[in-house]
Amino acid sequence: MEKRKMEKIGIETSLLGFGCMRFPTTSEGKIDEPLAEAMLDRAIAAGVNYIDTAYPYHNGESEPFVGRVLAKYDRSSYYLATKLPLWAVDQLEDVDRVFAEQLTRLRTDYIDFYLMHAVSKERWDKMVGLGVVKRLEELKAEGKIHNLGFSFHDRYEVFEEVLNYRDWDFCQIQLNYMDAQTQAGLKGYALTESKQIPLVIMEPVKGGTLAAFDEAIAAKFHAHDPQASIASFAMRWVGSLPNVKVVLSGMSGMEQVEDNLKTFGHFRPLSEAEAATIEEVVTTMNSRVKNGCTGCGYCMPCPFGVKIPDIFRLWNLYHKYQNYRMVRRGWESMDEKNKPSSCVKCGKCERACPQKLNIREDLVRAQEDLDKKELIF
Repeated sequence: MEKRKMEKIGIETSLLGFGCMRFPTTSEGKIDEPLAEAMLDRAIAAGVNYIDTAYPYHNGESEPFVGRVLAKYDRSSYYLATKLPLWAVDQLEDVDRVFAEQLTRLRTDYIDFYLMHAVSKERWDKMVGLGVVKRLEELKAEGKIHNLGFSFHDRYEVFEEVLNYRDWDFCQIQLNYMDAQTQAGLKGYALTESKQIPLVIMEPVKGGTLAAFDEAIAAKFHAHDPQASIASFAMRWVGSLPNVKVVLSGMSGMEQVEDNLKTFGHFRPLSEAEAATIEEVVTTMNSRVKNGCTGCGYCMPCPFGVKIPDIFRLWNLYHKYQNYRMVRRGWESMDEKNKPSSCVKCGKCERACPQKLNIREDLVRAQEDLDKKELIF
Protein backbone atom coordinates (compact mmCIF):
# COMPACT_ATOMS: atom_id res chain seq x y z
CA MET A 1 0.00 0.00 0.00
CA GLU A 2 1.37 3.40 -1.01
CA LYS A 3 2.02 5.53 2.08
CA ARG A 4 2.49 9.30 2.34
CA LYS A 5 4.24 11.17 5.13
CA MET A 6 2.46 14.18 6.60
CA GLU A 7 5.68 15.93 7.58
CA LYS A 8 3.86 18.71 9.37
CA ILE A 9 2.41 16.35 11.97
CA GLY A 10 4.81 13.42 11.72
CA ILE A 11 2.22 10.85 10.59
CA GLU A 12 2.33 8.37 7.71
CA THR A 13 -1.03 7.57 6.14
CA SER A 14 -2.13 5.22 3.40
CA LEU A 15 -2.63 7.18 0.20
CA LEU A 16 -5.97 5.42 -0.18
CA GLY A 17 -8.46 6.42 2.48
CA PHE A 18 -11.71 4.53 3.08
CA GLY A 19 -14.64 6.94 2.82
CA CYS A 20 -17.62 5.71 4.83
CA MET A 21 -20.44 7.61 3.14
CA ARG A 22 -21.34 5.14 0.37
CA PHE A 23 -21.44 1.73 2.03
CA PRO A 24 -23.57 -0.91 0.28
CA THR A 25 -27.15 -0.86 1.50
CA THR A 26 -30.04 -3.28 1.90
CA SER A 27 -33.40 -3.00 0.16
CA GLU A 28 -34.57 -1.06 3.22
CA GLY A 29 -31.83 1.52 2.76
CA LYS A 30 -29.81 0.40 5.79
CA ILE A 31 -26.09 -0.35 5.68
CA ASP A 32 -25.46 -3.91 4.51
CA GLU A 33 -23.32 -4.53 7.57
CA PRO A 34 -21.83 -7.96 6.75
CA LEU A 35 -20.66 -6.80 3.32
CA ALA A 36 -19.53 -3.36 4.52
CA GLU A 37 -17.56 -4.94 7.37
CA ALA A 38 -15.91 -7.37 4.96
CA MET A 39 -14.95 -4.42 2.76
CA LEU A 40 -13.39 -2.53 5.66
CA ASP A 41 -11.56 -5.65 6.83
CA ARG A 42 -10.17 -6.27 3.34
CA ALA A 43 -8.96 -2.69 2.99
CA ILE A 44 -7.37 -2.63 6.45
CA ALA A 45 -5.66 -5.98 5.83
CA ALA A 46 -4.16 -4.49 2.65
CA GLY A 47 -2.72 -1.52 4.52
CA VAL A 48 -5.43 1.15 4.45
CA ASN A 49 -5.10 3.02 7.75
CA TYR A 50 -7.19 6.18 7.18
CA ILE A 51 -10.91 5.73 7.84
CA ASP A 52 -13.17 8.72 7.16
CA THR A 53 -16.75 9.07 8.37
CA ALA A 54 -19.06 11.90 9.46
CA TYR A 55 -22.04 12.59 11.70
CA PRO A 56 -24.72 12.58 8.95
CA TYR A 57 -23.44 9.76 6.71
CA HIS A 58 -26.02 7.03 6.07
CA ASN A 59 -28.62 9.01 8.01
CA GLY A 60 -26.45 8.90 11.11
CA GLU A 61 -25.71 5.16 10.90
CA SER A 62 -22.14 5.39 9.58
CA GLU A 63 -20.39 6.48 12.79
CA PRO A 64 -21.97 3.80 15.03
CA PHE A 65 -21.28 1.10 12.42
CA VAL A 66 -17.68 2.18 11.92
CA GLY A 67 -17.22 2.28 15.69
CA ARG A 68 -18.42 -1.31 16.01
CA VAL A 69 -16.15 -2.58 13.23
CA LEU A 70 -13.04 -0.73 14.38
CA ALA A 71 -13.49 -1.85 17.99
CA LYS A 72 -11.87 -5.17 17.08
CA TYR A 73 -8.66 -3.44 15.96
CA ASP A 74 -5.85 -1.97 18.04
CA ARG A 75 -6.70 1.73 18.36
CA SER A 76 -3.18 2.73 17.39
CA SER A 77 -3.31 0.77 14.12
CA TYR A 78 -5.53 3.20 12.21
CA TYR A 79 -6.36 6.89 11.92
CA LEU A 80 -10.00 7.83 12.39
CA ALA A 81 -11.47 10.95 10.80
CA THR A 82 -14.89 12.42 11.46
CA LYS A 83 -16.49 15.83 11.24
CA LEU A 84 -18.39 18.45 13.22
CA PRO A 85 -21.73 19.10 11.45
CA LEU A 86 -21.64 22.90 11.35
CA TRP A 87 -25.33 23.13 10.44
CA ALA A 88 -26.14 21.58 13.83
CA VAL A 89 -24.20 24.21 15.77
CA ASP A 90 -26.33 27.16 16.85
CA GLN A 91 -24.56 27.87 20.13
CA LEU A 92 -21.12 27.01 21.47
CA GLU A 93 -22.49 24.31 23.78
CA ASP A 94 -23.58 22.32 20.73
CA VAL A 95 -19.93 21.58 19.92
CA ASP A 96 -19.37 19.66 23.15
CA ARG A 97 -22.73 17.89 22.91
CA VAL A 98 -22.15 16.66 19.35
CA PHE A 99 -18.50 15.79 19.96
CA ALA A 100 -19.36 13.71 23.04
CA GLU A 101 -22.02 11.87 21.03
CA GLN A 102 -19.49 11.14 18.29
CA LEU A 103 -16.98 9.70 20.75
CA THR A 104 -19.70 7.40 22.06
CA ARG A 105 -20.81 6.37 18.58
CA LEU A 106 -17.25 5.66 17.52
CA ARG A 107 -16.30 3.88 20.76
CA THR A 108 -13.18 5.94 21.24
CA ASP A 109 -11.86 8.66 23.53
CA TYR A 110 -10.11 10.69 20.83
CA ILE A 111 -10.36 11.51 17.12
CA ASP A 112 -7.20 11.46 15.02
CA PHE A 113 -8.46 13.86 12.33
CA TYR A 114 -11.38 16.13 13.22
CA LEU A 115 -12.83 18.41 10.58
CA MET A 116 -15.23 21.32 10.50
CA HIS A 117 -17.63 19.80 7.98
CA ALA A 118 -18.40 21.42 4.60
CA VAL A 119 -17.14 24.92 5.33
CA SER A 120 -18.73 27.71 3.29
CA LYS A 121 -18.50 31.48 3.75
CA GLU A 122 -21.80 31.67 5.64
CA ARG A 123 -20.99 28.75 7.93
CA TRP A 124 -17.43 29.95 8.50
CA ASP A 125 -18.50 33.41 9.60
CA LYS A 126 -21.05 31.90 11.97
CA MET A 127 -18.54 29.48 13.51
CA VAL A 128 -15.95 32.20 14.04
CA GLY A 129 -18.58 34.41 15.63
CA LEU A 130 -19.64 31.65 18.02
CA GLY A 131 -16.05 30.85 19.02
CA VAL A 132 -16.20 27.32 17.61
CA VAL A 133 -12.64 27.28 16.29
CA LYS A 134 -11.29 28.27 19.70
CA ARG A 135 -13.34 25.55 21.39
CA LEU A 136 -12.01 22.94 18.97
CA GLU A 137 -8.48 24.11 19.72
CA GLU A 138 -9.22 23.58 23.41
CA LEU A 139 -10.42 20.04 22.71
CA LYS A 140 -7.18 19.47 20.84
CA ALA A 141 -5.17 20.77 23.80
CA GLU A 142 -7.07 18.28 25.97
CA GLY A 143 -5.96 15.42 23.70
CA LYS A 144 -9.46 14.61 22.48
CA ILE A 145 -8.61 15.84 18.98
CA HIS A 146 -5.17 14.99 17.63
CA ASN A 147 -5.31 16.93 14.35
CA LEU A 148 -7.69 19.74 13.49
CA GLY A 149 -8.79 20.65 9.98
CA PHE A 150 -11.79 21.41 7.78
CA SER A 151 -13.51 20.18 4.65
CA PHE A 152 -14.44 22.79 2.10
CA HIS A 153 -17.17 23.62 -0.44
CA ASP A 154 -17.11 27.22 -1.69
CA ARG A 155 -15.12 29.65 -3.85
CA TYR A 156 -11.33 29.86 -3.84
CA GLU A 157 -11.38 33.28 -2.16
CA VAL A 158 -13.22 31.79 0.81
CA PHE A 159 -10.78 28.89 0.92
CA GLU A 160 -7.87 31.30 1.11
CA GLU A 161 -9.53 33.19 3.97
CA VAL A 162 -10.16 30.02 5.97
CA LEU A 163 -6.76 28.47 5.28
CA ASN A 164 -4.97 31.62 6.41
CA TYR A 165 -7.05 31.99 9.59
CA ARG A 166 -4.86 29.66 11.67
CA ASP A 167 -2.13 27.05 11.36
CA TRP A 168 -4.25 24.04 10.38
CA ASP A 169 -2.91 20.51 10.78
CA PHE A 170 -4.53 19.43 7.50
CA CYS A 171 -7.51 20.22 5.28
CA GLN A 172 -9.79 18.44 2.83
CA ILE A 173 -11.00 19.63 -0.56
CA GLN A 174 -12.90 18.27 -3.54
CA LEU A 175 -10.55 17.78 -6.48
CA ASN A 176 -10.59 15.81 -9.72
CA TYR A 177 -9.44 16.44 -13.26
CA MET A 178 -12.83 17.76 -14.37
CA ASP A 179 -13.10 20.14 -11.41
CA ALA A 180 -9.53 21.41 -11.38
CA GLN A 181 -10.73 25.02 -11.56
CA THR A 182 -13.82 24.57 -9.35
CA GLN A 183 -14.10 25.50 -5.65
CA ALA A 184 -10.58 25.47 -4.12
CA GLY A 185 -9.27 23.64 -7.19
CA LEU A 186 -5.63 23.43 -8.22
CA LYS A 187 -5.12 27.00 -7.07
CA GLY A 188 -6.16 25.93 -3.59
CA TYR A 189 -3.93 22.89 -3.86
CA ALA A 190 -0.97 25.15 -4.63
CA LEU A 191 -1.77 27.27 -1.59
CA THR A 192 -1.76 24.25 0.74
CA GLU A 193 1.53 23.14 -0.76
CA SER A 194 3.12 26.56 -0.21
CA LYS A 195 1.94 26.55 3.42
CA GLN A 196 2.94 22.88 3.89
CA ILE A 197 -0.56 21.91 5.04
CA PRO A 198 -1.27 18.21 4.28
CA LEU A 199 -4.16 17.69 1.92
CA VAL A 200 -6.92 15.07 1.93
CA ILE A 201 -8.92 14.75 -1.30
CA MET A 202 -12.61 13.92 -1.61
CA GLU A 203 -14.57 13.16 -4.80
CA PRO A 204 -11.53 12.12 -6.87
CA VAL A 205 -13.88 10.26 -9.23
CA LYS A 206 -16.62 12.91 -8.98
CA GLY A 207 -19.14 10.62 -7.32
CA GLY A 208 -18.43 7.86 -9.83
CA THR A 209 -18.91 10.10 -12.88
CA LEU A 210 -15.29 9.67 -13.95
CA ALA A 211 -15.53 5.88 -13.76
CA ALA A 212 -17.64 5.35 -16.88
CA PHE A 213 -17.52 7.07 -20.26
CA ASP A 214 -18.76 6.51 -23.78
CA GLU A 215 -16.74 4.11 -25.91
CA ALA A 216 -14.70 6.79 -27.69
CA ILE A 217 -13.34 8.29 -24.48
CA ALA A 218 -12.94 4.92 -22.76
CA ALA A 219 -10.77 3.80 -25.69
CA LYS A 220 -8.36 6.66 -25.05
CA PHE A 221 -7.72 5.39 -21.53
CA HIS A 222 -7.58 1.73 -22.52
CA ALA A 223 -4.94 2.53 -25.12
CA HIS A 224 -2.57 3.15 -22.20
CA ASP A 225 -3.60 0.10 -20.17
CA PRO A 226 -6.47 -2.13 -21.31
CA GLN A 227 -6.53 -3.87 -17.91
CA ALA A 228 -6.88 -0.69 -15.85
CA SER A 229 -10.26 0.67 -14.82
CA ILE A 230 -11.31 4.12 -16.01
CA ALA A 231 -11.64 5.16 -12.36
CA SER A 232 -8.00 4.30 -11.68
CA PHE A 233 -6.83 7.10 -13.99
CA ALA A 234 -8.82 9.65 -11.99
CA MET A 235 -7.34 8.27 -8.76
CA ARG A 236 -3.83 8.43 -10.15
CA TRP A 237 -4.34 11.99 -11.43
CA VAL A 238 -5.04 13.15 -7.88
CA GLY A 239 -2.45 10.88 -6.26
CA SER A 240 0.26 12.21 -8.56
CA LEU A 241 0.12 15.56 -6.74
CA PRO A 242 2.85 15.42 -4.04
CA ASN A 243 1.00 17.34 -1.32
CA VAL A 244 -1.97 14.97 -1.56
CA LYS A 245 -1.55 12.66 1.42
CA VAL A 246 -4.89 10.82 1.36
CA VAL A 247 -7.28 10.14 -1.52
CA LEU A 248 -10.70 9.24 -0.16
CA SER A 249 -12.86 6.73 -1.97
CA GLY A 250 -16.46 6.14 -0.91
CA MET A 251 -16.57 2.47 -1.85
CA SER A 252 -19.94 0.76 -2.22
CA GLY A 253 -18.91 -2.75 -3.27
CA MET A 254 -16.06 -5.21 -2.87
CA GLU A 255 -15.13 -4.85 -6.55
CA GLN A 256 -14.40 -1.16 -5.93
CA VAL A 257 -12.26 -2.06 -2.92
CA GLU A 258 -10.24 -4.51 -5.01
CA ASP A 259 -9.85 -2.06 -7.86
CA ASN A 260 -8.59 0.66 -5.51
CA LEU A 261 -6.21 -1.75 -3.79
CA LYS A 262 -4.83 -2.63 -7.22
CA THR A 263 -4.33 1.07 -8.00
CA PHE A 264 -2.77 2.07 -4.69
CA GLY A 265 -1.03 -1.19 -3.84
CA HIS A 266 1.55 -0.50 -6.53
CA PHE A 267 0.90 3.16 -7.16
CA ARG A 268 2.26 4.73 -10.33
CA PRO A 269 2.12 8.50 -10.90
CA LEU A 270 0.67 9.43 -14.27
CA SER A 271 3.08 9.38 -17.19
CA GLU A 272 3.32 12.42 -19.44
CA ALA A 273 1.37 10.56 -22.11
CA GLU A 274 -1.41 9.63 -19.66
CA ALA A 275 -1.59 13.19 -18.35
CA ALA A 276 -1.87 14.45 -21.94
CA THR A 277 -4.73 12.03 -22.58
CA ILE A 278 -6.60 13.34 -19.56
CA GLU A 279 -6.16 16.91 -20.79
CA GLU A 280 -7.53 15.80 -24.15
CA VAL A 281 -10.52 14.17 -22.46
CA VAL A 282 -11.23 17.30 -20.44
CA THR A 283 -11.12 19.42 -23.60
CA THR A 284 -13.43 17.02 -25.43
CA MET A 285 -15.97 16.94 -22.62
CA ASN A 286 -15.97 20.70 -22.15
CA SER A 287 -16.57 21.13 -25.89
CA ARG A 288 -19.86 19.26 -25.58
CA VAL A 289 -21.74 21.97 -23.69
CA LYS A 290 -24.77 23.20 -25.58
CA ASN A 291 -24.65 26.91 -24.75
CA GLY A 292 -22.44 29.42 -22.99
CA CYS A 293 -24.60 30.14 -19.94
CA THR A 294 -22.34 31.34 -17.12
CA GLY A 295 -25.02 31.21 -14.43
CA CYS A 296 -24.74 34.97 -13.88
CA GLY A 297 -28.50 35.27 -13.26
CA TYR A 298 -29.07 38.48 -15.25
CA CYS A 299 -32.01 36.72 -16.90
CA MET A 300 -33.71 36.25 -13.55
CA PRO A 301 -36.26 36.45 -12.17
CA CYS A 302 -38.33 35.02 -14.97
CA PRO A 303 -41.87 36.52 -14.78
CA PHE A 304 -43.27 33.02 -15.31
CA GLY A 305 -41.06 31.14 -12.87
CA VAL A 306 -38.69 29.36 -15.26
CA LYS A 307 -35.36 28.56 -13.56
CA ILE A 308 -33.26 29.45 -16.58
CA PRO A 309 -29.68 29.15 -15.17
CA ASP A 310 -30.54 25.90 -13.34
CA ILE A 311 -31.99 24.37 -16.50
CA PHE A 312 -28.99 25.31 -18.63
CA ARG A 313 -26.58 24.00 -15.98
CA LEU A 314 -28.32 20.60 -16.05
CA TRP A 315 -28.54 20.60 -19.84
CA ASN A 316 -24.85 21.36 -20.25
CA LEU A 317 -23.85 18.79 -17.63
CA TYR A 318 -25.98 16.16 -19.36
CA HIS A 319 -24.21 16.67 -22.66
CA LYS A 320 -20.74 17.19 -21.17
CA TYR A 321 -20.80 13.79 -19.48
CA GLN A 322 -23.33 12.23 -21.87
CA ASN A 323 -24.91 10.59 -18.86
CA TYR A 324 -28.45 11.24 -17.62
CA ARG A 325 -27.50 9.95 -14.16
CA MET A 326 -25.53 13.17 -13.68
CA VAL A 327 -28.69 15.27 -13.79
CA ARG A 328 -31.53 12.89 -12.96
CA ARG A 329 -32.07 14.13 -9.42
CA GLY A 330 -31.90 17.81 -10.35
CA TRP A 331 -34.19 17.50 -13.35
CA GLU A 332 -36.78 15.13 -11.93
CA SER A 333 -37.06 17.01 -8.63
CA MET A 334 -37.60 20.36 -10.34
CA ASP A 335 -41.18 21.62 -10.12
CA GLU A 336 -42.91 21.50 -13.50
CA LYS A 337 -43.82 25.18 -13.20
CA ASN A 338 -40.09 26.01 -13.15
CA LYS A 339 -39.30 24.03 -16.32
CA PRO A 340 -39.13 25.38 -19.89
CA SER A 341 -42.74 24.37 -20.59
CA SER A 342 -43.78 27.42 -18.55
CA CYS A 343 -41.93 29.78 -20.91
CA VAL A 344 -44.26 32.05 -22.91
CA LYS A 345 -41.38 33.42 -25.02
CA CYS A 346 -41.76 36.99 -23.80
CA GLY A 347 -38.07 37.66 -24.50
CA LYS A 348 -37.29 39.51 -21.25
CA CYS A 349 -34.47 37.06 -20.48
CA GLU A 350 -32.77 37.50 -23.86
CA ARG A 351 -32.80 41.28 -23.61
CA ALA A 352 -30.98 41.02 -20.25
CA CYS A 353 -28.50 38.25 -21.17
CA PRO A 354 -24.87 39.52 -21.35
CA GLN A 355 -23.94 36.45 -23.42
CA LYS A 356 -26.70 37.20 -25.97
CA LEU A 357 -27.89 33.59 -25.84
CA ASN A 358 -30.93 32.36 -27.75
CA ILE A 359 -32.55 31.50 -24.45
CA ARG A 360 -36.06 30.83 -25.73
CA GLU A 361 -34.87 28.38 -28.39
CA ASP A 362 -32.40 26.73 -26.01
CA LEU A 363 -35.05 26.20 -23.34
CA VAL A 364 -37.13 24.21 -25.83
CA ARG A 365 -34.11 22.11 -26.80
CA ALA A 366 -33.16 21.57 -23.15
CA GLN A 367 -36.63 20.29 -22.25
CA GLU A 368 -36.66 17.93 -25.24
CA ASP A 369 -33.21 16.52 -24.43
CA LEU A 370 -33.70 16.10 -20.69
CA ASP A 371 -37.17 14.56 -21.06
CA LYS A 372 -35.78 11.87 -23.39
CA LYS A 373 -33.61 10.54 -20.52
CA GLU A 374 -31.19 9.01 -23.01
CA LEU A 375 -27.42 8.64 -22.85
CA ILE A 376 -27.33 6.40 -19.79
CA PHE A 377 -24.44 3.99 -19.38
